[in-house]
Amino acid sequence: MQIILKYFSEFTDKQLQQFTALEDLYKEWNSQINVISRKDIDGLYEKHVLHSLSIAAVINFKPGTQIIDIGTGGGFPGIPLAIFFPEVQFHLVDSIAKKLKVVQGVAANIGLTNITIQHTRAEEIKNRKFDFVVSRAVAPLKELWKWGRPLLKKGTGQELPNGLICLKGGDLAQEISESGLRPRSIAIEDLFPEEYFKEKYLLHVAL
Repeated sequence: MQIILKYFSEFTDKQLQQFTALEDLYKEWNSQINVISRKDIDGLYEKHVLHSLSIAAVINFKPGTQIIDIGTGGGFPGIPLAIFFPEVQFHLVDSIAKKLKVVQGVAANIGLTNITIQHTRAEEIKNRKFDFVVSRAVAPLKELWKWGRPLLKKGTGQELPNGLICLKGGDLAQEISESGLRPRSIAIEDLFPEEYFKEKYLLHVAL
């Protein structure tokens, strides 16, 4: 938890309680349904929570913003972002139902009321539009954009234009080239100078 407080400080008591509760909750749930690798669970706050919050370091979502987290898995980046932005609405989707059971359990336990959960594939969602699509290491950029673009609505007034924000690692040159897109790329190591974030990036594709 200390690594979160190293980079973010203005939390309410409720937010601090919610963030603090995550470690025990994820350890408990992970023993039943494996959503985080065994070697990563001890580094939960750095490798999952702070990594998710790199999005919050780049954009301060306005109250009422609608965000969909595609392939949320165990709830990343959706749950940390929903704690961070209590006045923003998050819709967490995954095609694997048992992972969403973890998300539901964690959210209920910490009293997170600004998320909805859906067991589906992103491409099957119809008649809903969002300001942003967020995702973490789910699929190649080309695929993410194919799934996410139909779910986006145009909008202005945010620090970044409405679009896709995804967290990725490694050498992304080929993946970006194959996507045919020109995302803005931000090195997470520049936001959080920690060894773990070397070669990890936040990509933003504007609608």
